[in-house]
Amino acid sequence: MKKLFAIAAMIVATCVFAQAEEKCLAVGDGVAAFNVLDVTGPSAGTKLCYRCQYGRRPVVSVFAKKMTPEVAALTKEIDNTVGSNTDKKMAAFVVMLTDSPEVETSLKTVAKDQGIKHTPLTTFEGTTGPAEYKLAADAEVTVMMWVQGKVAVNKSFKAGELTKEAIAASVKDTAKILN
Repeated sequence: MKKLFAIAAMIVATCVFAQAEEKCLAVGDGVAAFNVLDVTGPSAGTKLCYRCQYGRRPVVSVFAKKMTPEVAALTKEIDNTVGSNTDKKMAAFVVMLTDSPEVETSLKTVAKDQGIKHTPLTTFEGTTGPAEYKLAADAEVTVMMWVQGKVAVNKSFKAGELTKEAIAASVKDTAKILN
């Protein structure tokens, strides 16, 4: 009976540890390299690692499952913020999490319609995102910001939660990577 209890305790501990491993990246965690297909940026049509290119600079990365009007509005606001902070070498990129190559056309349209100039719109194969980033499975949008390669902000939004107020708060959060 003691052996059975010990085995059960080990199984429970293993499950709890595995669940803890799946938590989203926290403030202070390092961000790993990952490749995207650049759709609208300076390397359009090329697979590359913006995480690598931007290095230790202050970066905003938006991971989204769909390009909604709200995601387009967030992208425009972040793009404006990047444009206003070129002296601080701020950078940003948007990552569409998708299995559909047709999304590239919509990204080009959004970039043109919204006047996106400083923020490449990219795609990542699959809807879960880079494994090391541990994006929340129920999130439609994740806004992650880092500086010096360490997470400073990580916010996830379920469907319908990316409101005008949430967009404004996310833009305000960029101050955390610019100081």
